[in-house]
Amino acid sequence: MTTTTGPKGLTRRQLLSRATSAGASFVVGAGFLAAPDGAWAMETSELQPETFATLVQMARDIYPHDKVGDAFYVIAVKGYDSAEAAQAVEDGIAALNAAAAGKGYASYLDIGWERDRVDILRGMENSAFFQQVRGGLVTGLYNQKAVWPIFGYEGSSYEFGGYIDRGFNDINWL
Repeated sequence: MTTTTGPKGLTRRQLLSRATSAGASFVVGAGFLAAPDGAWAMETSELQPETFATLVQMARDIYPHDKVGDAFYVIAVKGYDSAEAAQAVEDGIAALNAAAAGKGYASYLDIGWERDRVDILRGMENSAFFQQVRGGLVTGLYNQKAVWPIFGYEGSSYEFGGYIDRGFNDINWL
C-alpha cells in the first residue's frame, strides 16, 4: 500500500489524528464535522455542521445512555440532513440556541451541565420540532441492531421458538 502525502507533507490519517488529539472540533471543506473526542465524523449536505452537532447533543440529552456512543446518535439523526427537513431543523436549533442565550449561554452546545440543557429542552418539549426529533429518535436510535447488545436485547425470538424457550426467565435485573 502506498501512502500519499499532501502539500504540507501530512497524510490524511496524520491530519485527522493530530486535529482530533488536540481536542478541537473542526470543519474541513464544506460540511465535514468531526467530534472533539474523535468518536464520530459526519459530512453534512444540507445542515450547517454546528446545527448537526447541536442536533446530536440534543438527541443525547433526550435519550441519555452513558454506554451508547455518539456514533449511534449520529446515525439516528442523520436523516434530518435532507433538503426536506433542513429548514425546520435549522429553525428548531435556532430556537434552542435562543433559549440557551436567554439563560446566559452563547449556544446550546456551550452549556456544560446536562441538567441545564435538559431544563432548556423541557421548556420547548411541546414544540413541533422537539416532538419530531423525539419521535424520530425512538426508532432511529433503538432500531439499530448494533445498539441492542449494549442494552442486553438479543433480538427477536420468534425464529427460535419464542421467548418461552429463549429468554423468558432471564430477568436478572428485576
